[in-house]
Amino acid sequence: MTAEIITIGDEILIGQIVDSNSAFMAKELNEIGISVYQITSVQDDRQHILNALKEASERADIILLTGGLGPTKDDVTKYTFCEYFEDELVRDDKVLKQVEKIFEKYVDSPLSELNKEQAMVPSTATVLYNEFGTAPGLWMEKAGKVYVAMPGVPYEMKALMEKLVIPQLREKFKRPFIYHKTILTKGMGESAIADKLEDWENNLPSFLKFAYLPDLGTVRLRLSAKGENEDELKSAVEREFEKLYDILGDVIADEQEEDEKIAVQISKILTSRKQFLSAAESCTGGALAAEFTTHPGASSCFKGGLVCYSTQIKKEVLKVPEELIEKYSVVSAEVAEAMAKNARKLLKTDYALATTGNAGPTKGDSDAEVGTVYIGLATPEKVISKKFRFGNQRDQVVKDSVYKAFEMILREITSEEKS
Repeated sequence: MTAEIITIGDEILIGQIVDSNSAFMAKELNEIGISVYQITSVQDDRQHILNALKEASERADIILLTGGLGPTKDDVTKYTFCEYFEDELVRDDKVLKQVEKIFEKYVDSPLSELNKEQAMVPSTATVLYNEFGTAPGLWMEKAGKVYVAMPGVPYEMKALMEKLVIPQLREKFKRPFIYHKTILTKGMGESAIADKLEDWENNLPSFLKFAYLPDLGTVRLRLSAKGENEDELKSAVEREFEKLYDILGDVIADEQEEDEKIAVQISKILTSRKQFLSAAESCTGGALAAEFTTHPGASSCFKGGLVCYSTQIKKEVLKVPEELIEKYSVVSAEVAEAMAKNARKLLKTDYALATTGNAGPTKGDSDAEVGTVYIGLATPEKVISKKFRFGNQRDQVVKDSVYKAFEMILREITSEEKS
């Protein structure tokens, strides 16, 4: 059982927006045993879409499309659908009422004929009614294949996937079971781990797939199984994981049934302990708080953050002593620790992270070399800091700083749990 995802829109191909829809759809499909064979992006162009549909039908059982369902002339998906299925457009009164309702409630301008065109759908399509927008989803079938077109607006697409598409795919298809398990390793690089695991990897059963997922300072090792019997798959994965522990030993830091981001791991632990985190950010400019709150459930353990970008704000808002800054510089362990300590006190949290450094490309209020970052962590018992050098690429310095900050607090709270 395979699927192909087709994203439609010039804005994706020119890099104007990031294609987050495909990642969401692939994850949702994987969870119900449907493997994504390929992800393709095409222009808002009739012939490109027709070609993509034809080629996808030769590779996959299910073809999901997003984008190109808007009211403007460059949105050609449903017209191309009609051509592909040799169909015609008809008016759907329920869609029209939804369009009228949205305009009455949220839009100041009058409903135009162009907007009413949103209610025109292929006559043989099963309409997937979109409660959050004017463009409905469309479910069509041809030669045993399922084709589903959805709006490109992420929250509209996600609602349709969760409430309508996934349930209907579950009902229509008999699917295999897919199981993933991941371990997190630390202190050894990807190539060194691969050398150790060569014999083990060569002798894996054919229904198991192994992947290396390197990240800053860590390598995640994921074992995936696909088949009909859930219990047998899980047992096979566990047997192979026992061998991994024998081979890698203390290099293994943690294991997960889900391929969780580090922020999610932190969130789960803090939430279970009814504890809270806050942040005081300088060189990361709010990126730490943004990354942490991207994940659902963050509100249960994250109270908020302060972006103290200038030295003046560090002194006036966060109350970092001026003499401390003058003595050690704004980019220092002492200032990072003061920022974390005062953020924890100000926001009344159990833990607080702080970042101060020089992300570049030029030096700011400090003589510290570009790429120098200090990360502070305040806990109920202590305040600590670490110094890092992350190179001279500004974006990477920020990303590395955020990850290292998360790594610091994860190590702290997991060591507390074990003690």
